[in-house]
Amino acid sequence: MTGHTWTLLIILAAAIAVLILLINSRLRFHPFVALMTVSIGVALAAGQPVEKIPESLESGAGGILGNVGVTLAFGAMLGRLLSGSGATDRIARLIVDRSGERSLPWYMAGAAFIIGIPMFFEIGLIVLLPLIFSVARRLQDTHQVKGSPYVFLATPAIAALSTLHGMVAPHPGPLVAVEGLHANLGITIVVGLICAIPTIIIAGPVYGRWIAPRLDVHPDPELVAKFAGPGRTDGTGATGSPVPGNKVRTGWALTAVLVPVVLMLLRTLAELVCDESSPVRHVLTFTGEPVIAMLAGFVFALFALGYRSDMTPDAIRSSLTDSLKAVAGILLIIAGGGAFNQVLEDSGIGKAVESAASGMHMNVLVLGWLLALLLSFSTGSATVGIVAATGILAPLAASGSSLHTALLVVAIGAGSIGLNYVNHAGFWLVKESFGMTLGQATKSHTAIQTIVSVCGLLMALLISVVA
Repeated sequence: MTGHTWTLLIILAAAIAVLILLINSRLRFHPFVALMTVSIGVALAAGQPVEKIPESLESGAGGILGNVGVTLAFGAMLGRLLSGSGATDRIARLIVDRSGERSLPWYMAGAAFIIGIPMFFEIGLIVLLPLIFSVARRLQDTHQVKGSPYVFLATPAIAALSTLHGMVAPHPGPLVAVEGLHANLGITIVVGLICAIPTIIIAGPVYGRWIAPRLDVHPDPELVAKFAGPGRTDGTGATGSPVPGNKVRTGWALTAVLVPVVLMLLRTLAELVCDESSPVRHVLTFTGEPVIAMLAGFVFALFALGYRSDMTPDAIRSSLTDSLKAVAGILLIIAGGGAFNQVLEDSGIGKAVESAASGMHMNVLVLGWLLALLLSFSTGSATVGIVAATGILAPLAASGSSLHTALLVVAIGAGSIGLNYVNHAGFWLVKESFGMTLGQATKSHTAIQTIVSVCGLLMALLISVVA
């Protein structure tokens, strides 16, 4: 490696250290301010032209808000409609009444697994938040779980969503690797599922049962109420439905949740089966865009749950406005993370990490995993990690068998999930949604993602040995 590459790597390490210091020290910087401050410092230290720095900050923050922020806003309003109508509570009661304390994490992992097939991690978590909050609040009131019920339920959801995000086609990340490495899609899907199931079990229900008693996590009650509705105060420990919810059937609520999921899944299927010139594919591609799909789900819920209840249109509008206030801070932090990611890319730090990793000599699966891990960590994007690692290893995959190439897709995807930390939007979404400290978010979200990453690699290596 050249001296310049080493310099950039040292700047990256220093930036992470300073960011942690600003947030955790007595200064107690707001994460958004800390991210923006460190981003400017990184750009200056890396020698990025001063006139280009504002452009990096604006494009990074704007890009992530356009992708995740708008969807988060629709998700917050959809969650408020579900909670305000009593629908979320009905679903939560159905799950709690039909499952025991031991089986709840498995139900949550299964739901997240289905939702995570067509959705990016952040979007899937937004869809699941009302359910997690509502069920966790019931468990907290009835004292059925040792430790934090929020961590107990969030852990399997995070594990399933992140595993699907990186390891299983037809999710966009693995599909990029399938195309770039010319892998067989069918074999890759089968291999991905074989690797994903034990990975989700270990990183989800198993790790969640161990970590929940060790983390004292209490989300902001106002945010919980926005997503899950106000709880009862009658001493029963239940969270009861508001009066308007009496008119809302559980089927309508489930449909409202599934509308965006189905639309995104149909888009994925259309891209796999339909010709590029097909009108059906064009329509489904449009309706399956995350922003459009979430808007469709919200509009459906507005008529099926909001206007069918006893709430007046003015009351519904006021409720939706309040839901946006609750996520304003999260949106700013996500924007700060986007700015940080863009500066890392524009300053050449991502290329420096790529250069450092590509010179290593090791097993191709391990190399693909490590490249994606380092690139994802340095850029804050699992998709970037997959794309860059795929481009580097494409020549090495040309001579491999169909199974080996499929395993390489899984290994690269697994690597892109690990070390999900302060420069990832998902980290801040989890941290702020559940009211965690930086240390708690590291022990939960970062640890879960890293367990998923390591287990995914180990499963790929195991299959490569026995197959």
